[in-house]
Amino acid sequence: MASGHSQFELLRQRRFAPFFATQLLGAFNDNVFRNATIVLITAQLGLSTDQASLYTNLAPALFILPFFLFSALAGQFAEKYEKTRLIRWIKLFEIVAMTVAAWGFYAHHASLLLVVLFLMGLHSTMFGPIKYSILPQALHPEELVGGNGLVETGTALAILFGMILGGSLMLSPEHGPTLASVAVLAIAATGYLASRAIPAAPATAPSLRINWNIASETWHILKLCTRQRAVFNSVLGISWFWFFGTALTAQLPVYAQTNLGGGSAVFLLTLGVFSIGTGIGSLLCEKLSGRTVEIGLVPLGAFGISAFALDLYFARPGAAPVTGLDVGGFVHAHGSLRVLFDLMMIGVFGGFFLVPLFALVQSRTPKSELSRVIAGNNILNALFIVSAAVCGIVAQQLLHWSIPTFFLALAIANALVAIYIFTLVPEFLMRFLSWLLVKSLYRLRVDGIANIPDEGPAIIVCNHVSYMDALILAGSIPRPVRFVMYYRIFEVPVMKWIFRTARAIPIAGARENPALMQQAFTDIDAALAAGEVVGIFPEGALTKDGDIAPFKSGIERMLANRPVSVVPMALRGMWASMWSRRDTRLGRMRAPRRFRANVGVVAGAPVDGLGVSAEALEAQVRALRGDAA
Repeated sequence: MASGHSQFELLRQRRFAPFFATQLLGAFNDNVFRNATIVLITAQLGLSTDQASLYTNLAPALFILPFFLFSALAGQFAEKYEKTRLIRWIKLFEIVAMTVAAWGFYAHHASLLLVVLFLMGLHSTMFGPIKYSILPQALHPEELVGGNGLVETGTALAILFGMILGGSLMLSPEHGPTLASVAVLAIAATGYLASRAIPAAPATAPSLRINWNIASETWHILKLCTRQRAVFNSVLGISWFWFFGTALTAQLPVYAQTNLGGGSAVFLLTLGVFSIGTGIGSLLCEKLSGRTVEIGLVPLGAFGISAFALDLYFARPGAAPVTGLDVGGFVHAHGSLRVLFDLMMIGVFGGFFLVPLFALVQSRTPKSELSRVIAGNNILNALFIVSAAVCGIVAQQLLHWSIPTFFLALAIANALVAIYIFTLVPEFLMRFLSWLLVKSLYRLRVDGIANIPDEGPAIIVCNHVSYMDALILAGSIPRPVRFVMYYRIFEVPVMKWIFRTARAIPIAGARENPALMQQAFTDIDAALAAGEVVGIFPEGALTKDGDIAPFKSGIERMLANRPVSVVPMALRGMWASMWSRRDTRLGRMRAPRRFRANVGVVAGAPVDGLGVSAEALEAQVRALRGDAA
């Protein structure tokens, strides 16, 4: 699919739209019910302060408990059975739970409503692994970032508007329970009807044997998360985002009153701005990443979160100078726009941080394990959410920190966690630097990336035009690529760190360094044996005139050792761009003809590596390049 297509077109396609509506309505109903329940308990049942406090503290614990107890089973079910049928059963379960909730609202039965909260937590637990593992089945690889962006945006807005609607409906003591009952039942029924239109999503591991031992299976799926370091650190990053978001938003009600001088309306405004920012950041990921899984956005998001959380501390470090403000009064108060801007930008950079991590987990985890890895992610998310609540209590009750001081601590902790993750997996930071370089120097269009196999070994062959070719290809291909490159380029200062972090394979000519050449072929074969993708430029050198030079026989030697699939790729428009070699009378590279040139990357269909020749691959790359060099 061409890169010019917008992610919003997915909302008109049956393979995505019904699922999007189903998951959005589920998140919406969760929050309508939860907020309606909290308002009923705290404002209408006539409970003592201690009783109301007990119920409101039990509510989040009961909702989160099923994630610890049943995520292991949920991941297995999502792997073994057809996902669409599971979704419909889960939505029917939601209707039953909301029927019980309606009776609880009508009877003013607080204990029954807490039971329903547990049931809705179970509903979310069972739906979670399906929610993220169905996307790679429904979407093309280049659509994953856009699809995840839409899902995260929808979830953020559903949470916000669900809280507003649930609280608003229950404000009326006389009609509130009836209105809330009708609302949650109607939303649940609409969600079920939407699920009826979701296309079939076949089981990814139909032969899987269900392990009913929750403890042992929980340990097993957590071990699945650790098989690939980048995937595990992405899971940790996602969980950290939930920690940070929970810790931040949990303070907003008191922060709005104590530090901003407002009440519940100002709290909803701050929460709304943060949620909208998260949605904006999530949607921008597709455009910024060029429709690939661009994990280079993750460091940008991490440090952006810390920068604006730090500014949030300085924006209002003390108590509010004026109290009793409504929304209008707060917006016109000195410094309020800075606070709102900081909250929005924390959300925007949070979207940059979160969406690529989900897309990376989806793209690099074997399809037969993805649902269980998502279930493991949900367990860790729940653990981090509980930890965030504990940290908030400790900071305020034991350490007696003000809320702005807590925000400052969050900003520092977020920066330290980010540095730690990027030290463990330098690929994140390397991709960020590559992304900055490519975005600064080129306007990039990518086509045919779906031809890159999702799993297993493959060799990518491409024409060689500029010193930036490897970085451009690496930023266009969702999977990590082990590039084979001339050792003198590998040794270029600054770039050497990027190439080494990307585990590039240096190679020399047979006459220059026969030992290094032999080592390169050994490393290539080992990479292919490990199921990795190897990228080569079979011309052996940069083009001198913009044309494609004859492909050398090194590719045939690689395939003779291990005949894996070969994906021909072509770079278009690079000859007129920066860093390409062009002839002059002095034989040197001239000043760039065009800054931020329009360049293209196109991938052809995979070729069977058994018996394919260098000449045949050269012809395919020429055909892909077309007339544009």
